[in-house]
Amino acid sequence: MDDLRGRVAVITGGGSGIGRATALAFAREGTIPVIADIDAERAQTVEHEARELGVEAAGVQCDVTSDGDFARLRNVTLERFGRVDIVMNNVSIIPIGRPESLPMNAWRRSIDVNLLSVVRSLQVFLPILLEQGSGHLVNTASTAGLFAYAFERLPYTATKSAVVGVSEALALYLRPKGIGVTCVCPGPVATNIAEQITFHDNVPINSPLDLEVMDPALVGAMVVDAVRANTFLVLTHGEKVRDVLIRRAQDPEGFLAAQISALGDTAAS
Repeated sequence: MDDLRGRVAVITGGGSGIGRATALAFAREGTIPVIADIDAERAQTVEHEARELGVEAAGVQCDVTSDGDFARLRNVTLERFGRVDIVMNNVSIIPIGRPESLPMNAWRRSIDVNLLSVVRSLQVFLPILLEQGSGHLVNTASTAGLFAYAFERLPYTATKSAVVGVSEALALYLRPKGIGVTCVCPGPVATNIAEQITFHDNVPINSPLDLEVMDPALVGAMVVDAVRANTFLVLTHGEKVRDVLIRRAQDPEGFLAAQISALGDTAAS
């Protein structure tokens, strides 16, 4: 998608963090962002920020666990701007706890928010993109969807792994039809994801990865570049994560042993 000017980009979770940064990055390219967020005030704030960059924009309240809210988001977008070109699915929650402590409702909620929100989005927006034979999907997964680096966030790891797999399968189907697919796998990014963390026991949060915390504005720019270039995989912490993936592919048993060792005594406590 070489020319982004005048395109319309729908972004869920667009009121903060990576979603907000991407909405504003698109706005700087002349793209019209539709900012969908469960927090209507945040969505409207980003709408105003985008307008200050010289483009039309809309902020829409949207609960990604609601089929009806997705239908309304589609309808508002088409009524206001007459088209949809880019759809970014970008909402996550993280329940934290030992595997035996995580309740079933934490699993259900994670699947509903992290994975089924992508399915709901596909059901309302994909027919539009298929009919016009163009467009681009962006799904935000995580480094945790590429390899496990902790044990206390199983629902997050599971759902983000699923988003990676769904995205790759969608690329097989959609690229021949003229529709791009990008899967974003962030490492640590300075967002408000902490608001979406729930603790179910006193297990510490672990990460044997030595990755710096990234400014979300840099991630937003990466997403825009990926849409323009029709790039599938976006790794925010590129070389370090690639090196990890290569080590795992070359020696799965040795890699797992090293990950366990890096966690130290946490798993045993």
